[in-house]
Amino acid sequence: MKDEYLKLSPEVARARADRKAIVALESTIISHGLPYPENLETALALEGIVRQEGATPATVAILAGRIRVGLEVEELELLATGKDVLKASRRDIPAILARGLRAATTVSATMIAAHLAGIKVFATGGIGGVHRGAQQTFDVSADLTELAKTPVAVVCAGAKAILDLPLTLEYLETLGVPVWGYQTGVFPAFYTRDSGLPLDYRMEDELEIARAIQAKWDLGQEGGILIANPIPPQDELDQTMVQGVVSQALKEADQQGIRGKHLTPFLLDRLKDLTGGLTLQANLALVKNNARLAARIAVTLSRLI
Repeated sequence: MKDEYLKLSPEVARARADRKAIVALESTIISHGLPYPENLETALALEGIVRQEGATPATVAILAGRIRVGLEVEELELLATGKDVLKASRRDIPAILARGLRAATTVSATMIAAHLAGIKVFATGGIGGVHRGAQQTFDVSADLTELAKTPVAVVCAGAKAILDLPLTLEYLETLGVPVWGYQTGVFPAFYTRDSGLPLDYRMEDELEIARAIQAKWDLGQEGGILIANPIPPQDELDQTMVQGVVSQALKEADQQGIRGKHLTPFLLDRLKDLTGGLTLQANLALVKNNARLAARIAVTLSRLI
């Protein structure tokens, strides 16, 4: 019955049949993260990076009542220009499918789609996490609980800098989600390489990561893995500057009563304005860096299976 709701592109279907490496890519960055035409250019660039590294890209979205894994250029353009594209997390998927609507997928929804399609590796920018002040608001991203239950390895540059990073790591530990640093012993803070929060495990190369992924799933351990890949040094922003603009954006959100699912888009948009676009440039650099590492991990993992 699941196949009724799932449609693979011909490229992804061939790769799966041939047991080739595939990397899932989310579509929220296309519909809700960047303006046109930068969003379409970024989507195509990410797919190109994955192909250059020897893997098949599988951008995920929901179109016409189907979870689509792998999109044609025309479909990417539809997501990039459409005004009625929703944002789908885990809880939104059934209603969007039933109504035949179109939606871009968040981290949690992309993980679900990847798992349904048999894809083991997913590249994103940064995951959601525990919001600042969550002790009162209980605002915790569904990305974290998805990582606890869905067996997909997620490559990211840490959690978004607007979040409470210490509590996010604590929550991941409570859920039993492995967090491994790629050539780093500290959790990256999205726009910056070092949050000051130590990680238990530093992985030096793709083979070490692939072997650890395989060991986890061979043992029957549920859930995914978070692979923290710091933003490249040349693209890192000044930490003091980032902390200052994040504090200002959070204050503005509180003053305007912006909460829930509207909070993160508001904050990211304000950071872009407050930094003159520097956060946007950093976001583009880190997500491309993550796509490259994810493809290398996927290729290595495909050789072990």
